[in-house]
Amino acid sequence: MNQRICTLRVPLHQFSVPLSATRRGARLARLLAVEQLEAWGLPLDPARLIVAELATNAALHGRVPGRSFRLGLSVVAHPSVLRIEVTDTRGDQLPHPKGAAVAGISEPESGYGLLLVQELADRWGVRTGPVPCKTVWAELDLVL
Repeated sequence: MNQRICTLRVPLHQFSVPLSATRRGARLARLLAVEQLEAWGLPLDPARLIVAELATNAALHGRVPGRSFRLGLSVVAHPSVLRIEVTDTRGDQLPHPKGAAVAGISEPESGYGLLLVQELADRWGVRTGPVPCKTVWAELDLVL
């Protein structure tokens, strides 16, 4: 009988924090990510650049007055991957997977941030839900 071995991606490390959907909250997301990555003994770049971009997008384009966004960091083994997640409450505005434009926002206004994420991350994408939220995530393969 041939049995398949199933490996679960159980996080070695996890960190999650709600932050105000403001420029100050986006800056705090970057600072907290740096502190957490240092505590885990992981390289800061390019993770801090990705966190800065995703948090800024959540504060600018995903902002709903009175609602926060959430920064999540996790590390899984086999293979070793750092996953960065930023969840905001504007699930109706999704980033385009092949570029930097956000639905409903013109290209010049959106800048090049997600193109930077696309270049720096090994993988990235968007997950919708639970309503009204969306999560933009990026993964970095780690060499430990």
